[in-house]
Parts: sequence; structure tokens; C-alpha cells
Amino acid sequence: MSRRRQVAGEQGETLVEMLLAVAVMGIVAVALMAGLTTSVLMSDIHRKQATAGTTVRDYAEALQNYVADGHYVDGCASPSPYALGSFTVPAGFQHSVVPGSIRYWDGTAWQPACGPDKGLQKLTVKVASADGRASEQLVVVLRKPCGLGEDLCG
Repeated sequence: MSRRRQVAGEQGETLVEMLLAVAVMGIVAVALMAGLTTSVLMSDIHRKQATAGTTVRDYAEALQNYVADGHYVDGCASPSPYALGSFTVPAGFQHSVVPGSIRYWDGTAWQPACGPDKGLQKLTVKVASADGRASEQLVVVLRKPCGLGEDLCG
């Protein structure tokens, strides 16, 4: 019986070692892709939150300017008189006055019910992305401009 001589350094990798190496590389690749996907998704959400925050502040300012120009609604106002149709929001966003958010100052506290309007109204404006990933709300106090009534100007 003749024996073959084994040459040093010509040993191959075993099947188990190869399968283990491929499995480890696969797990690392999946983890890396999941991390990248999460990063992209969170970047999108952050961008939408920043846009919504800026837009809700711009909307509140436009609403205050609208009221200062003489469009204050006395008494039991519904949110619709303050829903500025002319205000332009970025694509993919919606703006609104939150229904039921109007409160009236009666001289001592904010009242949800209609009553004598002392010239101050508080309401909540909201801007939200169409996909629901981001929304921002801001509470705005509207003051009746002097010249439209004597409540706060005297």
C-alpha cells in the first residue's frame, strides 16, 4: 500500500467552515441594510416634522395677520371662519383649525361655551403630513383689533 504524501499548506476549508462564514456575512449584510433603511426612514420623518413645525408657525402668523386686518369673528365662532383657504401649505401637508378648540375669555377663565365675547379667542391650529407621519399643533390667542370694538381697547 502506498501512501500519498500530503504537501504542507494545501489543506482546504471544510464545508462547515464555509457555511459558517457565509452565514456570518449574511447576518452582517442584513443588519447593515436594516440600519440604512431605518436611517432613511427616520430622516424622512424628521424632515416632515421640521416642515410641519415651520408651516404651523407660518399658519398661526397668517391667521393673526388676517384677524389684525379686521376679520375677527365675534361670538360663537366656528373654526371655519379662521380656516384660511388662501394659505398655501407644502405639497403633502394639510392645515386646519382643530374643531372644538375655540375658547372664549370671559374675564376670568377660558370658556368652551358661547358667551359674551370680551375680545379674546384661543384656538388650536394643526398642520399634518398626508401620510400621518408628522403633525404639529400650536395654540393661538386672537385679539380683537382696536377699532372693531371697545372690549380691550379702553
